[in-house]
Amino acid sequence: MSLGIKGPQYVSTKYDGSPLRVGIVHARWNKVVIEALVEGTIKKLKELGVKDSGIVVQSVPGSYELPFACSKMIAGSHVQAGASATDLLGGLNFGSNSRSSTPAPSAAIVTMPQGPFDVVIAIGVLIKGSTMHFEYICDSVSHALMRVQLDTGVPVVFGVLTALTDEQALERAGLGTGESKGHNHGEDWGEAAVEMASRTKLWSEGKFN
Repeated sequence: MSLGIKGPQYVSTKYDGSPLRVGIVHARWNKVVIEALVEGTIKKLKELGVKDSGIVVQSVPGSYELPFACSKMIAGSHVQAGASATDLLGGLNFGSNSRSSTPAPSAAIVTMPQGPFDVVIAIGVLIKGSTMHFEYICDSVSHALMRVQLDTGVPVVFGVLTALTDEQALERAGLGTGESKGHNHGEDWGEAAVEMASRTKLWSEGKFN
Protein backbone atom coordinates (compact mmCIF):
# COMPACT_ATOMS: atom_id res chain seq x y z
CA MET A 1 0.00 0.00 0.00
CA SER A 2 1.49 3.32 -1.07
CA LEU A 3 0.64 6.19 1.27
CA GLY A 4 1.51 8.80 -1.37
CA ILE A 5 0.16 12.22 -0.41
CA LYS A 6 -2.73 10.76 1.59
CA GLY A 7 -3.02 11.24 5.31
CA PRO A 8 -3.64 14.13 7.69
CA GLN A 9 -1.40 17.15 8.03
CA TYR A 10 -0.25 16.81 11.60
CA VAL A 11 -0.68 19.89 13.75
CA SER A 12 2.07 21.17 16.01
CA THR A 13 -0.27 21.45 18.99
CA LYS A 14 0.07 18.54 21.39
CA TYR A 15 -3.23 17.76 23.05
CA ASP A 16 -3.40 16.26 26.53
CA GLY A 17 -5.65 13.23 26.65
CA SER A 18 -5.40 12.66 30.41
CA PRO A 19 -8.72 14.31 31.36
CA LEU A 20 -10.68 12.70 28.54
CA ARG A 21 -13.17 9.86 28.59
CA VAL A 22 -13.23 7.97 25.31
CA GLY A 23 -15.78 5.41 24.16
CA ILE A 24 -14.85 2.82 21.55
CA VAL A 25 -17.49 0.66 19.92
CA HIS A 26 -16.43 -1.89 17.33
CA ALA A 27 -18.07 -4.43 15.09
CA ARG A 28 -17.09 -8.10 15.33
CA TRP A 29 -17.16 -8.89 11.61
CA ASN A 30 -13.69 -9.44 10.10
CA LYS A 31 -12.22 -10.17 13.52
CA VAL A 32 -8.50 -10.23 12.61
CA VAL A 33 -8.60 -6.74 11.12
CA ILE A 34 -10.90 -5.37 13.83
CA GLU A 35 -8.63 -6.55 16.64
CA ALA A 36 -5.58 -4.87 15.08
CA LEU A 37 -7.48 -1.61 14.55
CA VAL A 38 -8.79 -1.53 18.12
CA GLU A 39 -5.32 -2.28 19.45
CA GLY A 40 -3.80 0.51 17.37
CA THR A 41 -6.45 2.95 18.51
CA ILE A 42 -5.97 2.20 22.20
CA LYS A 43 -2.18 2.32 21.84
CA LYS A 44 -2.32 5.82 20.38
CA LEU A 45 -4.85 7.02 22.96
CA LYS A 46 -2.53 5.93 25.78
CA GLU A 47 0.48 7.54 24.09
CA LEU A 48 -1.46 10.81 24.15
CA GLY A 49 -2.21 10.50 27.85
CA VAL A 50 -5.67 8.95 27.97
CA LYS A 51 -5.89 6.80 31.10
CA ASP A 52 -6.99 3.16 31.18
CA SER A 53 -9.95 4.20 33.31
CA GLY A 54 -10.90 6.74 30.66
CA ILE A 55 -11.29 4.17 27.87
CA VAL A 56 -14.48 2.13 27.55
CA VAL A 57 -14.71 -0.54 24.84
CA GLN A 58 -17.95 -2.15 23.67
CA SER A 59 -18.74 -4.39 20.70
CA VAL A 60 -21.70 -4.99 18.41
CA PRO A 61 -22.32 -7.69 15.78
CA GLY A 62 -21.66 -5.62 12.66
CA SER A 63 -21.01 -2.14 11.29
CA TYR A 64 -24.71 -1.51 10.71
CA GLU A 65 -25.21 -1.47 14.49
CA LEU A 66 -22.47 1.10 15.14
CA PRO A 67 -24.56 4.30 14.91
CA PHE A 68 -27.19 3.01 17.32
CA ALA A 69 -24.50 1.83 19.73
CA CYS A 70 -22.67 5.18 19.61
CA SER A 71 -25.90 7.05 20.31
CA LYS A 72 -26.79 4.84 23.27
CA MET A 73 -23.25 4.91 24.68
CA ILE A 74 -23.26 8.70 24.68
CA ALA A 75 -26.68 8.84 26.34
CA GLY A 76 -25.77 6.14 28.82
CA SER A 77 -22.59 7.91 29.87
CA HIS A 78 -24.68 10.92 30.93
CA VAL A 79 -26.96 8.65 32.96
CA GLN A 80 -23.94 6.92 34.49
CA ALA A 81 -22.30 10.19 35.49
CA GLY A 82 -25.50 11.51 37.05
CA ALA A 83 -26.14 8.30 38.96
CA SER A 84 -22.60 8.23 40.31
CA ALA A 85 -22.92 11.78 41.62
CA THR A 86 -26.21 10.91 43.33
CA ASP A 87 -24.66 7.83 44.93
CA LEU A 88 -21.86 9.93 46.39
CA LEU A 89 -24.28 12.33 48.05
CA GLY A 90 -26.69 9.61 49.09
CA GLY A 91 -24.25 8.15 51.60
CA LEU A 92 -23.79 11.42 53.49
CA ASN A 93 -25.83 12.40 56.57
CA PHE A 94 -25.96 16.16 57.05
CA GLY A 95 -28.70 16.32 59.68
CA SER A 96 -27.69 13.89 62.41
CA ASN A 97 -26.94 15.23 65.91
CA SER A 98 -26.70 11.79 67.49
CA ARG A 99 -24.35 11.47 70.48
CA SER A 100 -24.32 7.70 70.37
CA SER A 101 -21.29 6.05 71.95
CA THR A 102 -20.94 3.86 68.85
CA PRO A 103 -17.68 4.76 67.14
CA ALA A 104 -18.03 6.46 63.80
CA PRO A 105 -17.15 4.27 60.83
CA SER A 106 -13.76 4.84 59.31
CA ALA A 107 -13.64 7.06 56.25
CA ALA A 108 -14.08 5.23 52.98
CA ILE A 109 -12.01 5.91 49.90
CA VAL A 110 -14.38 7.28 47.28
CA THR A 111 -13.62 7.24 43.59
CA MET A 112 -15.08 10.26 41.87
CA PRO A 113 -17.45 9.44 39.01
CA GLN A 114 -16.40 9.60 35.40
CA GLY A 115 -18.02 12.25 33.28
CA PRO A 116 -19.86 11.65 30.01
CA PHE A 117 -17.87 10.61 26.96
CA ASP A 118 -15.88 13.40 25.35
CA VAL A 119 -15.60 11.47 22.09
CA VAL A 120 -16.64 8.12 20.66
CA ILE A 121 -14.74 6.09 18.07
CA ALA A 122 -16.75 3.77 15.81
CA ILE A 123 -14.67 0.95 14.33
CA GLY A 124 -15.85 -1.43 11.64
CA VAL A 125 -14.57 -3.25 8.57
CA LEU A 126 -16.68 -3.56 5.43
CA ILE A 127 -15.30 -5.59 2.52
CA LYS A 128 -17.08 -5.63 -0.82
CA GLY A 129 -18.69 -8.90 -1.82
CA SER A 130 -20.73 -9.99 -4.82
CA THR A 131 -23.97 -8.19 -3.89
CA MET A 132 -25.09 -4.61 -3.21
CA HIS A 133 -24.98 -5.23 0.56
CA PHE A 134 -21.61 -3.43 0.79
CA GLU A 135 -22.89 -0.23 -0.83
CA TYR A 136 -26.05 -0.08 1.26
CA ILE A 137 -24.22 -0.57 4.55
CA CYS A 138 -21.42 1.90 3.73
CA ASP A 139 -23.90 4.61 2.83
CA SER A 140 -26.23 4.01 5.79
CA VAL A 141 -23.49 3.79 8.41
CA SER A 142 -21.54 6.86 7.27
CA HIS A 143 -24.63 9.08 7.19
CA ALA A 144 -25.94 7.76 10.52
CA LEU A 145 -22.62 8.27 12.34
CA MET A 146 -22.49 11.85 11.08
CA ARG A 147 -26.02 12.40 12.37
CA VAL A 148 -25.13 11.02 15.81
CA GLN A 149 -22.36 13.54 16.36
CA LEU A 150 -24.44 16.45 15.05
CA ASP A 151 -27.44 15.47 17.20
CA THR A 152 -25.45 14.85 20.40
CA GLY A 153 -22.69 17.43 20.10
CA VAL A 154 -20.15 14.69 20.86
CA PRO A 155 -17.50 13.99 18.20
CA VAL A 156 -17.79 10.58 16.59
CA VAL A 157 -14.62 9.44 14.82
CA PHE A 158 -15.34 7.50 11.62
CA GLY A 159 -13.22 4.38 12.00
CA VAL A 160 -14.98 2.26 9.42
CA LEU A 161 -12.84 0.75 6.68
CA THR A 162 -14.64 0.39 3.36
CA ALA A 163 -12.34 -1.93 1.44
CA LEU A 164 -12.78 -3.49 -1.99
CA THR A 165 -10.59 -6.51 -1.15
CA ASP A 166 -9.35 -8.43 1.86
CA GLU A 167 -5.82 -7.20 1.20
CA GLN A 168 -6.90 -3.57 1.27
CA ALA A 169 -8.44 -4.11 4.70
CA LEU A 170 -5.35 -5.91 5.99
CA GLU A 171 -3.01 -3.16 4.77
CA ARG A 172 -5.07 -0.51 6.52
CA ALA A 173 -4.70 -2.42 9.78
CA GLY A 174 -0.93 -2.82 9.34
CA LEU A 175 -1.34 -6.49 8.46
CA GLY A 176 -0.58 -6.46 4.73
CA THR A 177 0.82 -9.65 3.22
CA GLY A 178 2.99 -7.92 0.62
CA GLU A 179 6.33 -6.14 0.96
CA SER A 180 4.64 -3.37 2.90
CA LYS A 181 2.54 -4.23 5.91
CA GLY A 182 0.67 -0.99 5.40
CA HIS A 183 -0.38 1.39 8.15
CA ASN A 184 -2.69 0.83 11.09
CA HIS A 185 -5.37 3.48 10.72
CA GLY A 186 -6.47 2.87 14.29
CA GLU A 187 -3.55 5.07 15.35
CA ASP A 188 -4.92 7.93 13.24
CA TRP A 189 -8.37 7.49 14.77
CA GLY A 190 -6.96 7.62 18.30
CA GLU A 191 -5.11 10.83 17.50
CA ALA A 192 -8.17 12.35 15.84
CA ALA A 193 -10.27 11.47 18.90
CA VAL A 194 -7.99 13.28 21.34
CA GLU A 195 -7.77 16.34 19.09
CA MET A 196 -11.50 16.58 18.45
CA ALA A 197 -12.42 16.01 22.11
CA SER A 198 -9.94 18.67 23.20
CA ARG A 199 -11.02 21.16 20.55
CA THR A 200 -14.69 20.61 21.32
CA LYS A 201 -14.08 21.48 24.97
CA LEU A 202 -12.33 24.71 23.93
CA TRP A 203 -14.95 25.64 21.33
CA SER A 204 -17.75 25.13 23.86
CA GLU A 205 -16.00 27.70 26.06
CA GLY A 206 -15.70 30.18 23.20
CA LYS A 207 -11.95 29.65 22.86
CA PHE A 208 -10.52 29.40 19.36
CA ASN A 209 -6.80 29.83 19.88
